[in-house]
Amino acid sequence: MSYYEIQGGRPLYGSLAVHGAKNSVLPILAACLLAPGQSVIHNCPDLSDVAATLDILRLLGCRADREGDTVVIDATALSRWDIPEHLMREMRSSVIFLGALLARLGTAELSYPGGCELGPRPIDLHLSALRALGAEILEEQGALCCRGNSLRGREVCLSIPSVGATENAMLTACGCPGLTTIVGAAQEPEIVDLQNFLLAMGARISGAGTPTISVQGGVTLHPAQYRVMGDRIAAATYLCAAAAARGEIELTGVPPETLTAVLSCLEEAGCTLHTGPDRIALACAAPLRGISPVRTAPYPGFPTDGQAILMAALAGGEGATLFVENIFDARYRHVDELRRMGADIQLAGRAAMVSGVGRLHGAAVRSTDLRGGAALVVAGLGAEGTTQVSELRHIRRGYQELDKNLRTLGADIRELP
Repeated sequence: MSYYEIQGGRPLYGSLAVHGAKNSVLPILAACLLAPGQSVIHNCPDLSDVAATLDILRLLGCRADREGDTVVIDATALSRWDIPEHLMREMRSSVIFLGALLARLGTAELSYPGGCELGPRPIDLHLSALRALGAEILEEQGALCCRGNSLRGREVCLSIPSVGATENAMLTACGCPGLTTIVGAAQEPEIVDLQNFLLAMGARISGAGTPTISVQGGVTLHPAQYRVMGDRIAAATYLCAAAAARGEIELTGVPPETLTAVLSCLEEAGCTLHTGPDRIALACAAPLRGISPVRTAPYPGFPTDGQAILMAALAGGEGATLFVENIFDARYRHVDELRRMGADIQLAGRAAMVSGVGRLHGAAVRSTDLRGGAALVVAGLGAEGTTQVSELRHIRRGYQELDKNLRTLGADIRELP
């Protein structure tokens, strides 16, 4: 089983174009099911989660071809509406196919999804949203059997602003005659990206980026050509890597306004930042300082996907920082691995107190999930000595050629068998 070997302590310099957003492209690929014909998706990252999504589309009867960062999906001849357990198990976000299949075919059968183990992540919000639109859903023997014979536009109220439930409601609503209003919707930039793709398909939808989204369903959709937004969490990872290892980097392809909460934390920690349209530059010449409490929250708050990554950078700095994880349980699994590298982190429920130790030291560590794995790479880049990061399958779910991109910035990192 391969692993990354990192020789830490080398500052990062240079520029990097950030790949397409994982959390945007997955629902956009599912949305291709809404219309027969060929949709063309540009800036599609080469990730294992994307590969799993393309496998699902092919199983459903689509043709799915990739050339470079462009993927062509032909959803003309769908041949089935069920997704077997072995494909669903690969990633939790595969539940997004529920809404797309209901809207296009009026029926869907899925097993419960898999993905990173971040504690309870119930899909009850998804199911209640679809039921509000008239879907009949039976849950039996670990499978969901859904029928959409009575779909029509209604008001959908989300008790919490779940990104996945918002996306599923948006896709289902495209197939519901009448007006659907999604109240309490997630406001993440990826929701806006999905809306923009649906608009390109001819959907009548508005409000993404606000708590209320309106969809006039029953409109005939057509295939579209679309470019996926840059990955703001990948951008946050490279910024934290440069902050941990020190240096000066520039990222392109990501609007800085999508990362306001992360950039504010890095600036408070002592980094110098300059931003422009789709451009972020960071310089860091001294150890990071402790900062005000970091509390994860729905957008525009601090993203839960950035929690482990920023924690890894600050653990090798100076001063103390309190983290509070408000989104997911079991999202501190990376802490034990950081402690192997000398990190001083105390846990108490959803809180983690990080006391900077000046510099971490290299160790053999194991990725526990996608962002936790990226955090260990960040820690290794700033640490003294050699760090080995195993279980790379987690990292490949959300990062395209992470080691290669870091080498272009001057990092000493390589993948070994």
